[in-house]
Amino acid sequence: MTVDPGLREMMTSVLAGHGPSTPVRPLWDTLRSVGLDRLTTPVERGGSGAGWPEAAALLRTAAFHGVPLPLAENDLLAGRLLQEADLPTDDALRTACVLDGEGTAHAVPWARAADRVTALLPADGAWHVLDVPSSSVRIAHGTNLAGEPRDDVRVSLDSAQATPVGAHVVEDFMLRGALARSLQMTGAMERTLRLSVDHAKTRTQFGRPLARFQAVQHLVADIAAEAALATAAADAAVRGRPALFDVAVAKSAAANAAATIVRNAHQVHGAIGTTIEHPLHAFTLALTAWGSEFGSAHDWNERLMTTAVAADDDLWRLITDASR
Repeated sequence: MTVDPGLREMMTSVLAGHGPSTPVRPLWDTLRSVGLDRLTTPVERGGSGAGWPEAAALLRTAAFHGVPLPLAENDLLAGRLLQEADLPTDDALRTACVLDGEGTAHAVPWARAADRVTALLPADGAWHVLDVPSSSVRIAHGTNLAGEPRDDVRVSLDSAQATPVGAHVVEDFMLRGALARSLQMTGAMERTLRLSVDHAKTRTQFGRPLARFQAVQHLVADIAAEAALATAAADAAVRGRPALFDVAVAKSAAANAAATIVRNAHQVHGAIGTTIEHPLHAFTLALTAWGSEFGSAHDWNERLMTTAVAADDDLWRLITDASR
């Protein structure tokens, strides 16, 4: 993917030096000041007007540095819903979710940190978009495996104003969320590989570095191969408007790769990789958590198979189109 080197450098300069314990608000204010909070929102709606390649670079950079932020939720998900519903946008920090008919959603990312909740609601046989202040929403705190906020929310439907949207918006929401998690996972995979290589080079056992042992070399090589595969699949998905087959390949590849990468990285590091003092666990826990969000490996494997079978004689074209 071609992304302006200056933009990449700015992303790194803003996010480097932060980590899982970084408070959200001060860093978010910095992101807003340089236009990274609404990176892909059209310029006419107050955003920066960038595309998926730039969003991919931002998500990967944040994940590589272990900085948990609602980047995907605020821009790629909530921002897109507001655009589809032709609702106004502003500088409020938003999260996004899909409500049930009673106005409830579970494991909503960053609800407690958001100013507003933008949601899809099924009602009267159609889908609607709501954009409500968090102060009017009942929020029960929860976390995912990585310790990131995943809260249960309950929106009062009596006072909420709903705007109807097309049914395609729901599928688009899930595809964008799954691709965002795939991109975040590839950033965490890159950092996990870096940590594993550095540890194998510097840690000695029986008088020589771990990197000199063939078994360790194989473990690290498998991490590198799986990370490269997941990254290539995600890159293919962001070259155009995210489509079902492309995203299914990306999320399936990322979720399946994560299992090998997490196992191998902890085998390379041994017990030290599970300690609070060592950064490895922050990235492997994130990989495990993100792999099951917006659809598990099993879910996306099935969707990938179903899409491939349905393509029949057009399967080769589907594959080659996705790889361009």
